[in-house]
Amino acid sequence: MSNRTIGVALVGAGAMGTVHAAIASGIDELDVVAVVDPSVDATARVAARLEAAGFRRPGEHSTLDDALATPEVDLVVITTPSGLHVSQATTALGAGRHVILEKPLDVDLNRARVLADRAAAAAREGRVATVISQHRFDTASVIVADAVRSNQLGRVTSAIASTAWWRPQSYYDSADWRGTWALDGGGALMNQGVHNVDLLLSFLGRPVEVSGQMALLAHRRIEVEDSVVATIRFESGALAAVHATTAAYPGLSTRLHVMGSHGSAIIEDDVLTYFHAAETPGIDVGPMGLTAAEGNRVGTVPIDSGERTAPLGFDIPPAPAGQYSLDPTSHHRQYRDVVNAIISGVQPAVTVQHAYDAMAVIRSIYVSSTLGKPVQFDDVAAGQYDDVLLVAADPARTSKGPRVHR
Repeated sequence: MSNRTIGVALVGAGAMGTVHAAIASGIDELDVVAVVDPSVDATARVAARLEAAGFRRPGEHSTLDDALATPEVDLVVITTPSGLHVSQATTALGAGRHVILEKPLDVDLNRARVLADRAAAAAREGRVATVISQHRFDTASVIVADAVRSNQLGRVTSAIASTAWWRPQSYYDSADWRGTWALDGGGALMNQGVHNVDLLLSFLGRPVEVSGQMALLAHRRIEVEDSVVATIRFESGALAAVHATTAAYPGLSTRLHVMGSHGSAIIEDDVLTYFHAAETPGIDVGPMGLTAAEGNRVGTVPIDSGERTAPLGFDIPPAPAGQYSLDPTSHHRQYRDVVNAIISGVQPAVTVQHAYDAMAVIRSIYVSSTLGKPVQFDDVAAGQYDDVLLVAADPARTSKGPRVHR
């Protein structure tokens, strides 16, 4: 283990914490030196998994402050409940450590704004802070992002992002915090559609204006939406339609269409299913274009030769249904990016600001729906609508009437 140069403190020893322990311990430059959780049993379980896999048993701590007193800790990985993210990340950055945060950044945009500012200040001092956005590292996403940046698709004109999932009532009834504004932060868009929103920003750039509608249609006893549609206008002039629902029985796909003047692409369930880029920009393929089948050249797209299976320190345990992806490859790629950033003294591909912008888009959609009018993204991101009380639920669908949250 002598070649491991970056000491990791893992904060949160639950299901996602175990996943991160497996990923981090599979990277040569990382050494998990501390596990933090209020539950002694939880820290012991993760520490034992690492020890059984042949790694040095990490220190077990009940608080982050205790772990930060360990000089070996260079990087703090936070996988705790979302409402703790800002305080814990701020503490770690203040102690001079690098930070990886599991998504979401937070459930409150004002708190998230504070962290984005502090992360930017830390970056100027050479510290790395990132939020897990693993789908930016999917092979399909990388291909589409490269095609957009290299103008292979021509001018990107529009996009459609749809997350059509199903969650039974029992999903929301499984914990008191589920489906609440205060602790869940939102419904189908915040929790299931956030990845597509993040990818939209990656492909299309900065939003300008947002208009949305949200509703609670198929579930009860929750405050948040189970269905949402929205439109976004970007600085480039491109337009996007966003759709997210947890009321699409029995559960359909996640799809992202990106369309341009010389090409288009479709990602479905993280796989590139359609790709076409005109070989010579400006060459007309005919008055009516091509059919989808004629135009699809996804089989000719060069795929990178990187690893298809992430090296893990130990096998990831089975996931509770709908809780996290069992394919850790994209997580591993993001970890590799962070390691390179720390060693090379550069910023990671995904910054806290990127995560903040995705969260601000979601807040913009919620605010637009609540107020019944389009909103300017920059106004929402700057905090001008922080005092708006969000309402998605019909009184008949909540146990205590429609609760609201700033």
